Order: sequence, then C-alpha cells, then structure tokens
Amino acid sequence: MGRITLGNVEIIRVFERQLVQMPRAVVFPDSDPELWRRNADWLEPEFFEAGADELRFSMQSWVLRSEGRTILVDTGIGNAKQRPGMPAFHELDTPYLAELAAVGVAPEDVDVVVCTHVHSDHVGWNTQLVDGEWVPTFGNARYLISRADFDFWDPANGHEARSGPRMASVFEDSVAPVHQAGLTELWDDHYDIDANLRLEPAPGHTPGSAVLWLSSGTDRAAFVGDLLHSPLQVVEPDESPCFDEDEAAARVSRRRVLARVAGERALLVPAHFPGAGAAEVRAEAGGYTISGWAAFQ
Repeated sequence: MGRITLGNVEIIRVFERQLVQMPRAVVFPDSDPELWRRNADWLEPEFFEAGADELRFSMQSWVLRSEGRTILVDTGIGNAKQRPGMPAFHELDTPYLAELAAVGVAPEDVDVVVCTHVHSDHVGWNTQLVDGEWVPTFGNARYLISRADFDFWDPANGHEARSGPRMASVFEDSVAPVHQAGLTELWDDHYDIDANLRLEPAPGHTPGSAVLWLSSGTDRAAFVGDLLHSPLQVVEPDESPCFDEDEAAARVSRRRVLARVAGERALLVPAHFPGAGAAEVRAEAGGYTISGWAAFQ
C-alpha cells in the first residue's frame, strides 16, 4: 500500500493481490508477439516477462479522501466468489478487509463505492458472504454504477457478452444484492461526486466503462479502470485485450482519454498496473509515451 496527495484529495493504494501473472497470448491473443519483445526493455520486469511471455498485474483498489468523505474506487475480486471461468479469481480467501483496516478504513467508514465497470475483479467486494447470503460489505455507502453496465450485465435482459462464462454469477452475487438493498445510484451522462471528482463514460471495455476524473487545485488524475491493461497500450493504443466487449469503441475511448490525460498533464491511474501504479503521459510524434512514474509511497 502507499499514498499520495493531489490538491485536496488523499489517495491510498490498497492491494487485494499484489501480483497476478497471465499468459500474454491469452490476454492479447491478436497481438504480434514481436511487438512485446521489442518493448521488453522497458516493460520488464514490472509488467512483462519476455522469457515466459507473461503479463503481470496487480489487483488493487484506491481509497480517496475528498471533502470529508471516504471513496473506494473498485472493490476487487472478493472472497468465496464462484468464478470457475476465471480460475485465478475462484474461491479466494484474501485479507482485503484487513488491508483496508491497515490504512484506517473500516467497511462502515466508506461513503461512496465507485465501480468503474461491472467485471468480476472490480465489484467483488461489493458484497461478502454472511450466513450463506451475499450482503453489502459497505452498508453506509452509495454504490455508483453506470446504468449502461447495470442493464447490460443484468441476466434478465439477455444480452450476449463476449466475456461469456467469465461473468457467470457476477451480477447475481456482487451487484444485485446492493441494488436490492437500495444502495446503488445508476448514472448516465456523468456523475459529480463532489467538486474534485467526476465520473464520465469511456465505453468499449464494457458498455458502461467509466473514468473517474480528479481535478483539485492544479493537480489532475484519471482513474481509468480497465481502459488499459498494459503500459504498452499507451504507446500502442490500438492493442486490445480479449476482455474488451467492443474493441473498436474501446480504442476510441482509449485515444480520447490519453489525449486528455496528456493535454491536462493528468496522472494516469489504471486499475491493474503493478510497480509504481500511476504513469505520467505526454504526447509525442503523433502518439503518446510514458514520461515518468508516480510511485505511491
């Protein structure tokens, strides 16, 4: 874990799993292996292992303290969740709540839960298993979920999803219980949490994927969820992982957000980057490059 302060907002990094390795050919099946080898000199060792052709990820949340409230951005995989379609996420037993407690956050302290999108590794700790029932973990919080994602992943609506079996039971055990408890706020065009924080759509990875924009004083940051799975996508934004529901839309969102991040000199904070955790991006030669890293200390 670590923390930084941007303007009047404190940001704390909390790990659920500090390192998860997955085959590059599984995550980016349509990507040229040579592209990864050419970039291995700067992707290794934090993000890529060329010898094994494996990618490295972190499973983490961000705690934001803004205007007297505690905001939790993405809630990870969760414990005891049945995820046979994603073996790395299946029936976990991690000390995630203890990690939150270590930075001074009890479940009842959380005022707002931001779900950048509805995927199993971003909504898992929305609920926990108590006496055989899935109940909201953060009972005093408002859970912010885009209406587009809520509607898309609701099995009652019968949408065909590229993710298929990977999303089995996710809505039922991690979204429906908080909605039934009256804790969700479904938003459409944008959602202002406070004067420092705004949610805006960035569709493609899922229909309702969102970016949380931070603007406080002269500081800027963008919590982009799964808009990027690897730093390589900063310099090669057309590279798409198998997890994107709509690759074409995701590419449009990725380029648009990167342009704004570079233009505003905002800190780029993806959901799964290990190492420093946040990148400084600049425009270069018609594209983008990573000019530095902001480590959470």
